[in-house]
Amino acid sequence: MARFVDVHPQDPQPRRIAQVVEMLRDDALVAYPTDSGYALGTRLDNPQGTERIKRIRQLDDKHHFTLVCADFGQLGQLVQLSNAAFRAVKAATPGPYTFILPATREVPRRLAHPKKRTVGVRIPDHPVVRALLRELGEPLLSSTLLLPDHPEPLTDGWQIKEELDHAVDVVIDAGDCGTEPTTVVDWSEGAPEVTRVGAGDPDRFA
Repeated sequence: MARFVDVHPQDPQPRRIAQVVEMLRDDALVAYPTDSGYALGTRLDNPQGTERIKRIRQLDDKHHFTLVCADFGQLGQLVQLSNAAFRAVKAATPGPYTFILPATREVPRRLAHPKKRTVGVRIPDHPVVRALLRELGEPLLSSTLLLPDHPEPLTDGWQIKEELDHAVDVVIDAGDCGTEPTTVVDWSEGAPEVTRVGAGDPDRFA
């Protein structure tokens, strides 16, 4: 059964965040809130966690996972950024954007797109996930918590626990965090292309 952890949405309790991080370090799979809905997250070097996310969401090998970062310094270790991309991404983060960029060697090969060697990265603007990332000290491998038979992502912590009680290890509940996904900007070809319009303003990349 999944552990249910209730945290304050604006001022998450450090002890509860530390408990979740301890479980993540033991290869737990966590359902957690972001600024664009709930997501599934696990450590980058946990291949079993990656496969569990694929099973839950019924994903194939072409799926772009997202590496969720605490800050721009962390993000810069994972992807290659041109000067233009550097300035634009830095100006838009933290916020509800996902950027598709060429992966560096720091990213395990199994997490990058098999042909393009690209990966999605983002820096969310939500107090709970930011506290989680600071305590963990490394990025989270993440995917939106959108189940195959649901038209929209799940937003209620107790509903997530009921649906995924035996599929995840921890559910963090911090209240409603909305369902609008991130705006996705593909920068892998050297210029920005908005491939999905979501919560982030796409005009800044027009």
